[in-house]
Amino acid sequence: MHTGSPPRVVSLAPSATAILDAAGLASRVVGVTAHCFLDRPLVGGWLNPELDRLDAVDPDIVCTCDPLQADVAAAVRDHGYEVNHVEPATLDEVFDTFARVCAAAGDADAGARLADDCRQHLARVEDALADCDAPEVYCEEWADPPMAAGNWVPDVVRAAGGSYSLVDAGERSREVTGDEVAAADPDHVVLHPCGKGERGDPDAFEARGWNLDAAVHAVDDSLLNQPSPALVGGVDHLVRLFHPDADLPTPWKPSAETESDGAI
Repeated sequence: MHTGSPPRVVSLAPSATAILDAAGLASRVVGVTAHCFLDRPLVGGWLNPELDRLDAVDPDIVCTCDPLQADVAAAVRDHGYEVNHVEPATLDEVFDTFARVCAAAGDADAGARLADDCRQHLARVEDALADCDAPEVYCEEWADPPMAAGNWVPDVVRAAGGSYSLVDAGERSREVTGDEVAAADPDHVVLHPCGKGERGDPDAFEARGWNLDAAVHAVDDSLLNQPSPALVGGVDHLVRLFHPDADLPTPWKPSAETESDGAI
């Protein structure tokens, strides 16, 4: 540990990077992966960090996230570094990780304040939708094979005033058939293929011939796939698709000063 100064954090997870930035702690991040947005020394990829690059930035602690990074977390620990590893599965669990991730940077209270701010915003969204019906929604995390999004995505859809029946919150995403999706009778289809940004393809979806009577939307995958404050942006985006006439609160932005100016 570097004494007399805040902890030096390497974030191997874009979600941890976004949490620390939104909490105003980005200055404590000294290394990131190629998938993170902060301008910091790169230490490799999400699943294949380079330990010599990690050594070069000399962190006090390393942040990882998701069961897919469990082996990465173990390798970094074996290399001699303290690791802060989280595996949220629901939206509430995502918010609960904010204090744990920010504790790695020496300020758990900043994470707790961030979580409270996010929850308060979603409460205002809920109040605005009190008299609205909930349209059925199908969120697709991957196209080949088609995967219905799980984890926190059902919670995000419900926070945005939608109904989601194909996967329960907290369950992993699962493969689905066109018949299953048709039986759910969605009013909205949300395409957010993992790692594709905004490049979901509504035309390719329509070409499957599933014959759904649904509006099809391509949404930036980070707004639904990243377990960070970005999910609040996902709620704000989806609620305007599902309920364009509702009297909604102003979209959420972090109250802390951020390097990304709130663009997370």
